[in-house]
Amino acid sequence: MIDRSTPPLKSLYQQLILDHYRKPRNRGELDDRTVEVLMRNPTCGDEITLQLKVEDERIADVKFLGDGCSISQASVSMMTTLLKGESLDKAHKLATRFTKMMHGDEEAARDPDLGNLRSLAGVAKFPVRIKCALLGFDALQEAMKKTRGEEEDAEG
Repeated sequence: MIDRSTPPLKSLYQQLILDHYRKPRNRGELDDRTVEVLMRNPTCGDEITLQLKVEDERIADVKFLGDGCSISQASVSMMTTLLKGESLDKAHKLATRFTKMMHGDEEAARDPDLGNLRSLAGVAKFPVRIKCALLGFDALQEAMKKTRGEEEDAEG
C-alpha cells in the first residue's frame, strides 16, 4: 500500500515554484531605490528589473518587476525573500552558491542558506532553463557592481 498522505518532495518543490510564480513576493516598484538593473534573456524573452535600496553595504529593501516563465519569476521571487536586510557580501555568496547549484553542484543543492531556492535544483538537468533560473541573480550581481562603483569593469 502506498502512503499518499505526504506528497513526494518533487511535488512539494513544484508546488513551491508555482506558488512563487502565481503569488510573487516583493513584486512592484521601489520608490527609494538606489540601484536598478534590467536583465533580459534574449533566447526566451524573460526579463527582470531588479531594484535595490542599499544602505551601509546592506540591502535595506528589494523589489522586482518582470515577465517570463515560472522558473525565472519564481527564482527572483525566492531570491528577494532572502536578500532583505542582508549584507552585500552575503548576497554575493548567495548568488555564487545558487549559480553553483544551477550548474549541478550537489553540495550547493543541500545548502540550507539557499532556503526555498533549493526547490530549483532540478533545473540543472535542463541546460536551456538554467539561464531562466539565473536571470534574477545575474541582475543582482550587476546591481552590486553598480552599487560598488564597478560599472566600468562590468561593461568592459
